[in-house]
Amino acid sequence: MAGEEINVDYPVGIHEYLSRFENSVGAVDEMLKNMISVSRNELLQKLDPLEQAKVDLVSAYTLNSMFWIYLATQGVTPKEHPVKQELNQCMHEQSQGNNRQEKGWQAGQRCSFKICEKCSLATKT
Repeated sequence: MAGEEINVDYPVGIHEYLSRFENSVGAVDEMLKNMISVSRNELLQKLDPLEQAKVDLVSAYTLNSMFWIYLATQGVTPKEHPVKQELNQCMHEQSQGNNRQEKGWQAGQRCSFKICEKCSLATKT
């Protein structure tokens, strides 16, 4: 959008916001391309179990957040959809992980599976 002629189909006052939004979407697209360019197993092999759990949790939260946005664009109220529970569960597991880490919890104690079996990805509409 930068350097392009302003489209008269929307108010001129929101052009800057739309331009920033387009840049943000482009940045997310680049990150996703980078993530899918490496196999998940290859990525996780380089990480200890605690780091694996963090990657899984952030991935689950991110995908659920993107699904929340998709629902909103389709006219569905996300607050009334099961995706809200998934996001709450992810936040709960994040706080549990932070508590474990603060208490000196050892990384090799199945944290990756424990967190991710509770925080599944939203796939239903």
